[in-house]
Amino acid sequence: MYIEDKYWENYIGDTDDSLTLVEHLAEKQREEIPVGEILSDFGMDKLHGDFRKPDVPLVFVDTEEHEKEIYYAIDLIMDLAALLLECKVSGSVNLCELFGDELEKAVVQDIRITASPEEHKQMNEVLMDFAAAPLAYDLSEMVPEEDMLEMAAICEKLRKELYGDDGYEKI
Repeated sequence: MYIEDKYWENYIGDTDDSLTLVEHLAEKQREEIPVGEILSDFGMDKLHGDFRKPDVPLVFVDTEEHEKEIYYAIDLIMDLAALLLECKVSGSVNLCELFGDELEKAVVQDIRITASPEEHKQMNEVLMDFAAAPLAYDLSEMVPEEDMLEMAAICEKLRKELYGDDGYEKI
């Protein structure tokens, strides 16, 4: 898997939020899932692009009526960006490769995350903002400054690989 060696489990894809996202994707049981739907499922569409310090809970209700929460919006954005990159490079992402044993019951394992031009633009802008000002995000209250700065550098590298230096490369 392309992102595994470069990004996944290197500040991206190694949080409780990451597992919640991947479980959510597996539960959908579809081969193609739009970014906008994922953001909406967690209530992130109500944030209007401001993912720094959300003041509303970011939750979805699973098929068993359990609420699953995302603690940090930027975690979800970075994970989605990595999954978008995997889909750009490989055409799809295998959910079981991301979280192995936890997702053995996933019926649809290979999925494609898709995004409209507007969603790509928003993702690019959020990744740029985080790379430029990581300490403005609520995650910085839990993570040491040095780690936040390293995470921001990794995020910028991911953003450039996904969208190009100027952020306008076509997907």
